[in-house]
Amino acid sequence: MLYLFGKSLSWLLAKAFGRMKVIGQENIPRSGGVMICANHVSFADPPVLGAGCLRQIHYMAKIELFQIPILGALIRGVGAFPVQQRTADRAAIKAAAEHLAQGDVVGMFPEGQRVHGGELGPALPGAGMIVLRAKVPVIPAALINTDKLLPPHHVLPRFTRVIVAYGEPVDLSDLYDKSGREAIEEAGKRIMSAIGELIAMHR
Repeated sequence: MLYLFGKSLSWLLAKAFGRMKVIGQENIPRSGGVMICANHVSFADPPVLGAGCLRQIHYMAKIELFQIPILGALIRGVGAFPVQQRTADRAAIKAAAEHLAQGDVVGMFPEGQRVHGGELGPALPGAGMIVLRAKVPVIPAALINTDKLLPPHHVLPRFTRVIVAYGEPVDLSDLYDKSGREAIEEAGKRIMSAIGELIAMHR
């Protein structure tokens, strides 16, 4: 119930302030485990990404957010789970894999942090480790102008034009039987490349 309320509020705000346009919803499987990977430029990214998705998204969120009174309880209440940034957080990887095995949608920002300036950062190892372990479809997503909707150091949204584009699944099937650093890095590169293509297509 809390997730539905938050999603509805996010949708209304994204429509009112961002005139949000959603593209490619049909690329998201209606059932089964799915991982959605998107670029990250604004604090508005998680609610906007969720507003455009027909299914509930369970986000990996940095552990510091769970330590903030009220906010921590709220994000846990909408199904998010903590991750220690810039480390191979085995507990977070296990939690993500369990969600995917249960048929849930897991959302993550492979760069691991907000990246400004219009360029994509490299994927951290977590994305590749999770998807090669879970062997589920990976849907790339492009978030465009969310940094204008909620710029850095602003708490109120601004008027702009937001686009959420979900792409076709990233083909990683040839990596499923491989292990090691090279396979993980290649999976991350393919995911970020697919996100970059979506951004270029819809920007």
